Amino acid sequence: MANILYGVNGEGAGHSTRAKEVLTHLVSQGHNVHVASFDRGMQNLRDSFNVTEIYGFRFAYVNNRVRYKRTIAKNLMTVSHAAKSLSLLNALVEDERIDLVITDFEPLTCHVGHKRGLPVVSIDNQHCLTNAVVSYPKQYRRDAAAAKIVTKLMTPHANAYMVISFFKAPIRKRNTFLFPPLLRQQILDAIPSEGDHVLLYVTSPAPALAKLLGSIRCRFVAYGFGREGSDGNIIFKKPSLDGFFSDLTSARAVIANSGFSLVTEALHLGKPYLAVPVSHQFEQTFNAYWLEKSGYGAYWEDLNKERVESFLFNLPHYRESLASYPRQGNQALLLKLDGLIRDFTKA
Repeated sequence: MANILYGVNGEGAGHSTRAKEVLTHLVSQGHNVHVASFDRGMQNLRDSFNVTEIYGFRFAYVNNRVRYKRTIAKNLMTVSHAAKSLSLLNALVEDERIDLVITDFEPLTCHVGHKRGLPVVSIDNQHCLTNAVVSYPKQYRRDAAAAKIVTKLMTPHANAYMVISFFKAPIRKRNTFLFPPLLRQQILDAIPSEGDHVLLYVTSPAPALAKLLGSIRCRFVAYGFGREGSDGNIIFKKPSLDGFFSDLTSARAVIANSGFSLVTEALHLGKPYLAVPVSHQFEQTFNAYWLEKSGYGAYWEDLNKERVESFLFNLPHYRESLASYPRQGNQALLLKLDGLIRDFTKA
C-alpha cells in the first residue's frame, strides 16, 4: 500500500466534496493518506481524514463578480504563509515517507512532489480547457487565455491528468484521461422529485438578482444571500448541507452560478439549469456555455425578467434533453486511479 499526500483546493466546497469520495476509496484500499488543504476544504475534510492546514490562494467576490484588485491585495497580505506551508509539506513528505502526490487543483503539494521527485497525479475539471479540444465564445478569448495560464501554473507537469467533464471532448495531451464528473454518494443514491420551487444559489449576496426574481410568478428557495426568512415569493435560507440537498433534489429547476460541482449534481438529478456565471471567472463561463450547448439549460451574464420567464417556459424542452444525460458513477475514475498508483509506486 502507498503513502499518499493529497492536496485539495479549499476555494468553495466543490473540490473537497469530490475529493472526499476519492479519499474514502483510497482509505478503503488500505492506503495511508495525508490531506493538505485550507478554508472550506479544511472544514469539510478534517473530521474524516488526517488534514494539514496550508496556505491557499483566495478570490475576492463583491456582488457576484470577482474583484481582481481586492484579490491581489488579499493574497499579498498572506503570501509569507506559502513559504511556511512549503516547509511544513516538505517535513510531512519526509516524516511520512510519501510515495505519491495527488492534487485537486492545489499547487503547493504539486510543487513539493516535483521537488522531491515523486509522481504527481492531477484530478480536476479545469484541465479540460488545456488538455482537451474544446470550444468557447470568441469574445472570451482573452479570458480563456488567462485561465489556461493559471491552470498550467497551478499543477504543471503532472505524471497523469485525470480530467472530469459533463460533456465529451477529444483529448489532445499525453497522459490525460477523461472521466464523467465525480459525484458524492448522496447524489448518486438520491431519488429526485419535482416540487413547485426553483432553487436559487449565488456565491456572494446579489440583492439586484433577488429584486428581479421577486417580480416573477414563481416560488424560489434561495441560498447564499446572507439572510433568512420569506420575502414575497422568495424563501431565503441559511447555509445547510442537508437543507440544500433536500431543496436541490426536489426543485423544478436551478438558477445559480455555474461552479462545476453544482452544475454536475443538478444535471445528474435531471434539473434544468439557468447559469449566471460569476463575472470575470472564465471557468464558470466555460461551464455555462457547454451546459447551454448541450441543451440542458441556458446561460446569461445578466438576467432580466424576460430571460428568466423564457427559461421557465422552456423547462419541458430542457427536461427532454436531460432524459438522455449519461448518468454514471465514480467507478471508472477510481479503477484507473488504482492502476496508476500501482504503476507509479512500483516504479
